[in-house]
Amino acid sequence: MSSRPTPALHLAVALDGTGWHPASWREPVARPRELFTAAYWADLVAEAERGLLDFVTFEDGLGLQSSDLFAPDGRTDQVRGRLDTVLLAARIAPLTRHIGLVPTAVVTHTEPFHLSKAIATLDYVSTGRAGVRVKISVRQDEAGHFGRRAFPLLDAEHLAEQGEFITDLFDEAADYVEVLRRLWDSWEDDAEIRDEVTGRFVDRGKLHYIDFEGPRFSVKGPSITPRPPQGQPVVTSLAHQRVPYRLVGRQGDLGYVTPRDADDARAIVAEVRAAQRDAGRAGELLHVFGDLVVFLDDDPAAARARRERLDGLAGTPYTSDARIFAGSPVQLADLLLELSAAGLTGFRLRPAVVGHDLPAITRGLVPELQRRGAFRRAYEADTLRGLLGLGRPANRYAATATATA
Repeated sequence: MSSRPTPALHLAVALDGTGWHPASWREPVARPRELFTAAYWADLVAEAERGLLDFVTFEDGLGLQSSDLFAPDGRTDQVRGRLDTVLLAARIAPLTRHIGLVPTAVVTHTEPFHLSKAIATLDYVSTGRAGVRVKISVRQDEAGHFGRRAFPLLDAEHLAEQGEFITDLFDEAADYVEVLRRLWDSWEDDAEIRDEVTGRFVDRGKLHYIDFEGPRFSVKGPSITPRPPQGQPVVTSLAHQRVPYRLVGRQGDLGYVTPRDADDARAIVAEVRAAQRDAGRAGELLHVFGDLVVFLDDDPAAARARRERLDGLAGTPYTSDARIFAGSPVQLADLLLELSAAGLTGFRLRPAVVGHDLPAITRGLVPELQRRGAFRRAYEADTLRGLLGLGRPANRYAATATATA
């Protein structure tokens, strides 16, 4: 009787400041004085690339970090402040060769035309390794930075009463991504002629208006940036329930979800796949990654003790939207394979203390997964889409132009 083959996993790491635990900046390995330098972030991404990870994501927002999901908290004992992650990724891209770079972009209040050319530029700078994590904003204080529309003051107790408001924001995000995708396609792949003899640099007939009209956006196009090397950079988003699952199903290449166990993972994957079918995308490859916060030590007791010590420094037990794992790389490998069997195609790990837990991922977890035949031993593609097994999509406007010629 043959044994069941071990699934090949995809792995990513979510980078946020000094780590996902709010007291992580107080650890000796944290380097808080270097947080706003390019070298700090370049070192983290280099470590992730040494571990052969598919990609890294960079957290971002339109307001200061807060322990309150809906408003600033005024705290001064936790990391506050961020660099612009699209610019940061573009700075790091030339220092790396294989790993994908996925900055977070808030699509509420911002303009899709601007983001489309920024991510297209990142794809050029990285030679085809760009992605984006689209994120909505529900905070009233963040709306105040722009002054274009009034937002209600939300809180956890009354969130259910604002279901229509939240749904509208996610529908807006879906339109936003549609504009991104159309703009990335608005130049055909061979639109640039660059013929010195004839003096023709571009074939204007291969640049297309996108003519998008929606409740929030009216975008003519075309882009001012040629079609990105990947054709379509990888679009990702975090989802916790039905409405965000629908965004993943409609517009995503990859969704991050937060299951608590294998049964939960199985149910979530089923919901995402249903949303994908409802969007008419049943035949497309759509990745569903599980998010976990990780405290990793060779001795599981040491990992649990470190979490307790950091909780003591923070003054309260750390909680997260994602499952929190404290244990050894061997135990984490067991868990990832169990969750993978429930339908997840990969994982995005959130290091509790990036200076400690990122190397534990790359030098502890990755070798353990390799030993089990569950993770690559070398990079096998030159683009992020290639690493994820996503084909380079055809240009929608080129197909239309050919059909009407």
